Amino acid sequence: MKVEHATSAWEPISGERRFQLLVDSVADYAIYLLDPNGIVSSWNSGAARFKGYRAEEIIGRHFSTFYTDEDRAAGVPQRALATALNEGRFEAEGWRVRKDGTRFWASVVIRAVRDETGTLMGFAKVTRDITERRMAEEALRRSEEQFRLLVQGVVDYAIFMLDTTGRISSWNAGAARMKGYGAGEIIGRHFSSFYTDEDRAAGMPQRALATALNEGRFEAEGWRMRKDGTRFWASVVIDAIRDETGVLRGFAKITRDITERRKAQEALDEAREALAQAQKMEAVGQLTGGVAHDFNNLLQAIGSSLELIEQRLESGRTDIVPFAVTARAAVDRASTLTRRLLAFARRQPLKPERADLNALVVGLWDLLRRSVGETIRLERRLEEPLWPVRADVNQIESALLNLVINARDAMPGGGAVTVETANASFAAADLVNDPGVAPGDYVTMTVRDSGSGMPPDVLARVFEPFFTTKPIGQGTGLGLSQLYGFARQSDGFVRIDSTVGRGTAVHLCLPRDHAASAPAPAPAPAPDDGTAPAEIAVPPPEQAGAGRGTVLVVEDEELVRMLLVEVLEGDGYTTLEAADGTEALARLSEGGPVDLLVTDVGLPGLNGRQLADMAQAQAPNLKVLFLTGYAFQALDDRPGDGADGLGRNRRMLVKPVAVDAFRSMVGSMLSGG
Repeated sequence: MKVEHATSAWEPISGERRFQLLVDSVADYAIYLLDPNGIVSSWNSGAARFKGYRAEEIIGRHFSTFYTDEDRAAGVPQRALATALNEGRFEAEGWRVRKDGTRFWASVVIRAVRDETGTLMGFAKVTRDITERRMAEEALRRSEEQFRLLVQGVVDYAIFMLDTTGRISSWNAGAARMKGYGAGEIIGRHFSSFYTDEDRAAGMPQRALATALNEGRFEAEGWRMRKDGTRFWASVVIDAIRDETGVLRGFAKITRDITERRKAQEALDEAREALAQAQKMEAVGQLTGGVAHDFNNLLQAIGSSLELIEQRLESGRTDIVPFAVTARAAVDRASTLTRRLLAFARRQPLKPERADLNALVVGLWDLLRRSVGETIRLERRLEEPLWPVRADVNQIESALLNLVINARDAMPGGGAVTVETANASFAAADLVNDPGVAPGDYVTMTVRDSGSGMPPDVLARVFEPFFTTKPIGQGTGLGLSQLYGFARQSDGFVRIDSTVGRGTAVHLCLPRDHAASAPAPAPAPAPDDGTAPAEIAVPPPEQAGAGRGTVLVVEDEELVRMLLVEVLEGDGYTTLEAADGTEALARLSEGGPVDLLVTDVGLPGLNGRQLADMAQAQAPNLKVLFLTGYAFQALDDRPGDGADGLGRNRRMLVKPVAVDAFRSMVGSMLSGG
C-alpha cells in the first residue's frame, strides 16, 4: 500500500519576524527605532495607540515631533540623543505631544544600538504614558503640601513627629512659638528634653511612648519645659503611626499650652471653696436656735458653779466637789459641741488608725441598748469576715451613737433599729452622685430604723448644717453634717435611703484598709454618760512631774498662760513666759538653757510652727509641745520622725486640754518619753 505524506501549510518564522511580532503586540509601551539622526524607522502598535500616529504617518519623521515647543526650543531632543550616544542610555520623564495636540506625561528610555563592530546603528526608544500616575503623585504632593502648610500655620498647638525611638523628626511653627526652639535646634533631639527633671527621673517620657505603642494613644496633662527654663501646663496627645502593613513608623505628638485654663480652673475652685465657706459662715450665723441655746446653758452651768465655789471658799466651806463636777461636765459638753462644729467645717483633727467596725459595734452595744430605751428593739447584722478600715475610731463611735439616737427619736412609739456592716465594692458608675469619691473597696456601716421615714423635701436637706426637725433645744442640727464632713475627710461618703412610712437607712461608707498589718484591738466601751473619748493618748499619771527642767510657755491669752505656768511651777519646773513669738525668741536668745517649748499654734504675727522652726534651728535638741484647737495648723510639711508626723522632738495636744493630760505629756517629753 502506498502511503501519501500530507504537506503542512506551517512554515518556520524567522527570529527577526518573531521579534517584530512580539514588539507589535505590546500595546502599553511605544517601542520604536530611530536612525542615528533621530529619524523614526519603526513603529509598534503601542506607539500608535497613545501617540495617535499610524506607522506610515510617522516613519521618516524626526522624533522631536513628539516634544513640546518649549522643549524643542531648549534643545531637549538633541541632548537626549547625545546622552544616549555618550553614556549608552538616556532616561527621563516629561511632557510629550500626541498627534491631536494633547499632552501626556511620559517615561522615556533611549538606548544607543550598535552592531558587533561597535558602529552606531541608531537608537531604541521606549516610551510609557504615566499621566495617571503623575496626576496621583501630584495630587499626593499637593495634599502633603497643603497638610504641611496647615500644620505649619497652626500656632496654638505644637505638632511634630517623633521617630520610633522618640527623637524629633519634624517641627511646626506652633511648637517653635510654644517651646522656644527653632527647628534646627531641636530636630534630632529626644522629646524628653521638654519634661521636668522630676518627670525624667521617674521615667515618664518612656512610659508615654510605651502607652502609645501598646494602646495606640497616650493622653495626659502635666508640666513641660520651654527652652528658657520656664514651665507651662500642657495637654499632650501622642499617637503611634503605623504603615499599611502595621509596622511602626514613629509617633505624632500634639501639645497645647493650657496654663491659663488651669489657672482659671484653680481660681474657680478657690471661688467655690470660698463660697462654700461663706455659706458655712452664714449657717453659723443661724445659731440663734439650738446651738446658742446650748452654749448659754453651758456657760450658765460653768459660771454658776464657779460663783458657788468662790462663795463657799470665802465662807470657809470645802464641800465644793459637786460644783466642780458640774463645771467639768459643762466643759465636756461644750467641747463635744465644738467638735461637731469643726467636723461640719471639715477642720477637726482626725487620728486615723486601723479598725474593725464589727469590734466597734460590739464594744458600744451595751451603751447603744441603754440609749434607745425599752420600747426600741435593737438588732445587729455583722458580716464576717469584715474588711478593716483606717479612720478615726472616736469619730466612728460618735457617728454610730448619734445615728442610733436619731433612729430612736424617729420612732417615739417604739420600733426596731438594726445596725449592719458589710463589705462593698463600688465602680465609677456607682459613684456618679458622689463627686470626688474614688472607686474601690469600702466597708459600710448602716443604721436602719422602722420609723415614719422622711419626705423628699426633708431628705434633700438632711446634710445641711443646723437643719433639724426637732424642737429648739432638743438638737443642734449638726449631727448628720458632722457625719458627712467626717466621711469625706476619711475619703469615704454617706448615703441615706428613706421612704415615708417605711423608715430610714443611713449608710456610712469608709475605704478598705489594704495594709498588711493586723487590726488594732477594739477599744473599751464608751462611758454611759456618752462623753467623747479623750482627744489624745496620754502617758500614765505616774509619769507626771517625773522630769525636771526649764519650760518656756508661749501663749497670747494671759489667763491660759497663767494657768499653764501655775501647773508647771506646781510640779517643780522652772518656767519662762512669752506672749508672742517675737518675745519668745528674745527669751531664747537671753542665754539660759530651755528644755521644752510649750507654744500655742495660733499666735499673732510669728505663729507657733514658725517659732518652733526658728527655735530648733538655734537649739536642735529643743523639744516642742504644740497646743492648738486646729491640729492641721501644727502639721509640718516635712516628714516627721515621730508617730504623730509633726517633726523631730515635737508633740501636740488639742484644746481644751485636761490638766492631768498636760502634766503627763510634759513629764513624758522631759523624761525622754
